[in-house]
Order: sequence, then structure tokens, then C-alpha cells
Amino acid sequence: MAPRKVIITCAVTGSIHTPSMSEHLPVTASEIADAAIGAAEAGAAIVHLHARDPKNGLPDQSPAAFEPFLKVIKQRSDCVVNITTGGASTMTIAERLQPVATFKPEVASLNMGSMNFGLYPMLARFKEFKHDWELPYLEGSRDRIFKNTFADIENILTTCAENGTRFEIECYDIGHLYTLAHFVDRGLVKPPFFVQSVFGILGGIGAHAEDVAHMKRTADRLFGDSYSWSVLGAGANQMRIAAQAAAMGGNVRVGLEDSLWLGPGRMAKTNAEQVTKVRSIIEGLGLEIATPAEARDILQLKGADKVNF
Repeated sequence: MAPRKVIITCAVTGSIHTPSMSEHLPVTASEIADAAIGAAEAGAAIVHLHARDPKNGLPDQSPAAFEPFLKVIKQRSDCVVNITTGGASTMTIAERLQPVATFKPEVASLNMGSMNFGLYPMLARFKEFKHDWELPYLEGSRDRIFKNTFADIENILTTCAENGTRFEIECYDIGHLYTLAHFVDRGLVKPPFFVQSVFGILGGIGAHAEDVAHMKRTADRLFGDSYSWSVLGAGANQMRIAAQAAAMGGNVRVGLEDSLWLGPGRMAKTNAEQVTKVRSIIEGLGLEIATPAEARDILQLKGADKVNF
């Protein structure tokens, strides 16, 4: 029997970390493009993309911020492009939805609920900031909610319904799986589902091995064979949770959005380094990584020729 194919997603910049935390965090369009292409060359079948203001690294969800690197990535790589609808918790749902509505990607991320999203504990490690937005952005997460109500989720799903975009369904807690089941029952999400379980964010489920197993058991019970499971572990949990999930039949996500580190005390210099490391774990388990074409087949994606960039 052929080894199972594991899809590696790489989230190259995100909106969690701020530029002062790592000089290696991609900020400009060219840096984001190079990071995504490097990750794909290292073995990532999917790249998950946010945009930033090139001057100060502030998260930017305008289509104009995405366009320069989307076109470069498509020219230089066959990887699957996944555009966020999460943006940052400081943004409105209308702002967050713009890039996906404009560019009609093969995959878009979609968070299955409103939640506390605590970034402020990072202030214990990082004390000096280059840009005036960074400290209040992190500190403000004590009293900020990432908002995705049932109406918001329905809005995103229906806005993208005619575009053929599939969703990376981000589930930060067990209840998010039941929210997905609700939208499946209503016919607003069609199988196969791509469920990304997120572990270790303050406000969501923890990063214990039992949390990972509980998420998988619950998804199996709710969705059976209709879904592909992927995981991301925040920060120091990244590689351990990836290894556990790969061994349990899952796919994995890495990248500087989720962790700035390659190992204890070692900052990752590139996203590709994290992809290379998780690839070695996957192959060490006797599994194989999926190519972009194989990922498209597994997730039944529409193809790169049907996007709007």
C-alpha cells in the first residue's frame, strides 16, 4: 500500500506577531512572496497568506496590499494559495472579507466563532518595539474579541458561494466543530471539509496531547470520512503537535504566523526552515508529503486557473 500523503500548509506572516519580535518576519510584498515560494519549494503544498503595511508591518487587509505578492507567487510556484478572512481582530468583517471576495482563491481560511484571542502574554518576552502600534495592539488583546458571529460566518460563506473557493475551517475549540456541523446541516458548507484545528492560543483549546486527541475524536464523530484534518500548534507546541497529528492521520501547518521559532532558543530565519523540519518528521514516520496537485485532488479544489489573480 502506498504511504499516505500529508498536506503541509505554511502560514508565512499572519497578524499575531509584530515586526519587532523577529527580523525574519516577512513584511513587504516581496518578502511575503519570497517566503511563500521558499516554503513551497521546501515542500508546502499550501501557503496561507496575510498582508502587512510595508512601512511598519501593521496588518493590512486591503486588496491592494495582497495583489503584488499574489501575482508573483502564481507566476513562480504551483502551490495552492489560501487567503485569510481572519485578517486581524481589530478589523471589521467587511474589511476582512475584501481580499477573498476580490481574488477568489482556491482556499480561504474561516474561523468558526467569536473568541478571546490573547496576545498580551508575549509582552513578558518582548519589551522593545520599533513601531508605535505594536505595544497597544498586543496589550489591547486583553479586552478585544475576535468577532465571527453566526451572521458573520454565513456572510462569508454566501459571499464566496459562487466563487468555488473552499474553506480551511479554523477550529480553536470543540464548540467550533459543532458550529461547522450546524453550517453543514444547513448546506452552506459542502464536503470534503478541510478542518484546521488550532492548539495553544490563549482563549482557545490547550495544547495537551489529550486536547489534540479530543479534537480528532469529535471531528471523526461529526464528519466521518467527509473531512481532511490538519493541525497547527502555536509557539513552542508547533512541531510536537504536528508530529502527533501526522501519526494520527492528520495534515500539518507550520510557518512564522504560528511560531517564530525553529527549536528552543533558536529563531527560524525562514518559513522554509520550518517546512523542512516538519517534512523530516513526516518522512521519518514513513509518510510522504503531498504535492500541490495531490492537495488539490484530496481537497477537491477548483484549480489555480480559476482564481482572480
